[in-house]
Order: sequence, then structure tokens, then C-alpha cells
Amino acid sequence: MPAKPITLGPLQFARKRDAVAHLKAMLNRYGVGDRVNANDALILQAALEHHPRAAEKIGCGIVDFSVRSSDFGTKCFWVNRPDGTTEKFSITGSIYGS
Repeated sequence: MPAKPITLGPLQFARKRDAVAHLKAMLNRYGVGDRVNANDALILQAALEHHPRAAEKIGCGIVDFSVRSSDFGTKCFWVNRPDGTTEKFSITGSIYGS
């Protein structure tokens, strides 16, 4: 199967798995409870727009992103919305559409 390139904001990746690796490395730079910086937020928003349920995940908009606990003691990125609600999203789900 040929590689499928993907663009996330200002970044271009030759393969989707390279984008996933980049996002996982980004996640690992943050601790639980941290807010994501503006440069990383641009990339995360672009990744989230690839999610099959992007409209549901984005909801009424995006204020910023944070890192919080997830299922099974892991951590993940969360969308923080203007109405105060939050929604977690999967890196692999965003990139691979699952």
C-alpha cells in the first residue's frame, strides 16, 4: 500500500504514521494538566479537523487544547470550548479516521 501524505497546519508528512509519531512526541512533551502552546495548537487543530467526528469534537469552537488523563491511566489531548465544555480526542483517530 503506498504511503499517504498528510498536511497538518504548517507541517507536511510523507506518511500518516509520521504525523502520528509527531503528535505522540508532542503529547509526551506535556504533563497532565498542561495547556498546549499556540504553535502546537495550530497543528492539533489541523489534526482534529481530519477526525471523522470533527464537528462533534469541535462543538461550539476551540479556545485551546490541554493534556489530561484518559482511559486506562493514559493521557491525551482535550479540546477546551468557549462554553466551558471539553472533549478528548484520539491522535490515531484523527489521522487514520478511526
